[in-house]
Amino acid sequence: MAGIRARRLNVPLRRMAVLCAAMLFLLLAHVTVVQVFGARELNADRRNERSLISRFARPRGDILTYDGATVARSRPAPGGGPYRFQRVYTDGELYAPVTGYLSLFDSAGVEEAEDAVLSGDDAKVKVRSMVSDGDAAGADIRLTVGVRTQWAAYHALQAAGVPGAVVAIDPATGAILALASYPSYDPNTLATFDATRLDATLARLRDAPARPLLNRALNQVYPPGGTFKLVTAAAALASGEYTPTARVNTVLRPPLPAPLAACGRSRPTLLRAFETSCDTAFAGIGLQLGQDILRDQAEAFGFGAGDLRVPLEATPSTYPQGMDRPRTALSAVGRDQDRATPLMIAMLSAAVANDGVLMRPYLVEEVSLPDGSLLGQAGPEPYRTTMTPERAHYLATMMATATRAGGPGAAVAIPGVEVAAKIAASGGEHALATAFAPAGAPEVAVGVVLEHPGPDAAVVAGVARAVLEAALA
Repeated sequence: MAGIRARRLNVPLRRMAVLCAAMLFLLLAHVTVVQVFGARELNADRRNERSLISRFARPRGDILTYDGATVARSRPAPGGGPYRFQRVYTDGELYAPVTGYLSLFDSAGVEEAEDAVLSGDDAKVKVRSMVSDGDAAGADIRLTVGVRTQWAAYHALQAAGVPGAVVAIDPATGAILALASYPSYDPNTLATFDATRLDATLARLRDAPARPLLNRALNQVYPPGGTFKLVTAAAALASGEYTPTARVNTVLRPPLPAPLAACGRSRPTLLRAFETSCDTAFAGIGLQLGQDILRDQAEAFGFGAGDLRVPLEATPSTYPQGMDRPRTALSAVGRDQDRATPLMIAMLSAAVANDGVLMRPYLVEEVSLPDGSLLGQAGPEPYRTTMTPERAHYLATMMATATRAGGPGAAVAIPGVEVAAKIAASGGEHALATAFAPAGAPEVAVGVVLEHPGPDAAVVAGVARAVLEAALA
């Protein structure tokens, strides 16, 4: 009898034990989910002081220019406190579009894109550094950007006095020789460990009408205007219906919804229409070819591609869909909804300069440990085949003709150096230039955009010339 009562008494205990076991299992499962799947979010939480202390517990790798100047480094943090090392930027405003910044709570630029390498968290960096000296230090990054060319690009923009951007590329490799955006900001102001001051600085920069935090070179798109005539001309040559000496019809039907610059002659050659940047001629070509052919050629240059990282992510340039005939005509002269980044504007010239082969742009030349041992080096690779070498030669000749004495691109000419260029400095809200030099043996291609320059639009040619001269010096 006593055994039966005992068994009855144990039933609630067993149920309670099962309930407690289930609750314990759920608790352990939740902890596992939080620790494993929520680790990234927890580490990024501004309240996680432990994660922040760990982030600044050891020095990150240096960021250097191609010629060896250190533009970002770590130093012992002043005044003690929980954070041991602080980031310091040399010529911060000059290099900010490239280096970005590392702050208590976020990062940008190369600091963000190459965080694992710079911090030493990358598996390859950890293994190699521990084998060499037993310390998992961050690796150094040498950029493709050179001091002289970057300086020329930024200060030419600054002298122009309006927001804008410059990108310079080595056509043969894709190496980015300069990447400048104006106005800029000083990353040192964001490297502070004073959270209140940091929040105030970020708020001021984000609310500034000139948007200094915006990397215009990679992440702002503009109507390409006359520079898009390179795309239209390439499509025309590829169609087999045009040669540089072919006559172009400039009588447009139906009438267009926006005024266009007319040609001085009724039926100029393609070469003459390009040299004088005749809108009605290129609109006529667009109408004859149709939007699908223009779009295919634009995509061959990289329009519409969402895979471009240098390693900073670049906003895609776009060519519109579903246009009627008037809009197709406007798109052929870089208007309507055509949009391009300054990087793309430089890529147009780089493709022409490299016999129609567009190399993938890149910013990081090599990665090495502090002891100098090399961990990785950039390998140039083709990104797009935009046209045949013969058609690229035709376009290069047309671009070089426009820069000769008396031509519309003469302001970008360099004494003793033949320059090939396409300038769009009238009839649009922005001024643009794309160019390469020397025309016969290209070493540098450049893209320039100036926002709302007004009557000073012609200075865009001077900005392009200054960057070309610096790169060739």
